[in-house]
Amino acid sequence: MMKSVNKAVAMKGANTHEQAKTFVSLLIEVWRQVFLPDDGQVSELPVAQLRVCGTLFRGPRPMSALSRELGVSLSAMTQIADRLERAHLVQRVATGSDRRIKCLQLTPRGEKIMRIREDVRAQRAAAMLEHLPPTVREGALESLQRFAGACAEMKQRGVAHGDD
Repeated sequence: MMKSVNKAVAMKGANTHEQAKTFVSLLIEVWRQVFLPDDGQVSELPVAQLRVCGTLFRGPRPMSALSRELGVSLSAMTQIADRLERAHLVQRVATGSDRRIKCLQLTPRGEKIMRIREDVRAQRAAAMLEHLPPTVREGALESLQRFAGACAEMKQRGVAHGDD
């Protein structure tokens, strides 16, 4: 990782495109260190099912909203939900007065697995952050928060792929 950090330090004054390339490279490197190591039971799930569980960890969602959010067809979403239901990770629940509209939510088993996954990731990130001086750690967190805010603002404005 030192090679990438040194490359980032050398990017001061570079154009935005070169900085973006370095930024993406560093994000991928951090992603691999924090998110890719084996998370036990979760690592056995196919990516599509894992994405659904990760989304549902933030709260129940209607099937149609999930399919839009994850960029899959409603029929594909139904197949994924069926598999997750058979694995006892999710359940379909009726919401509101229209019993035809079904929300998907994690079961207690699904919540437990996703909570463990989140805890393992947090422990891994904490171990990495402990190697940084407090001021650098705070600066990194502040920068990530600003970047996340810029991403949310672009999404809200409907800006895709950096095109205005």
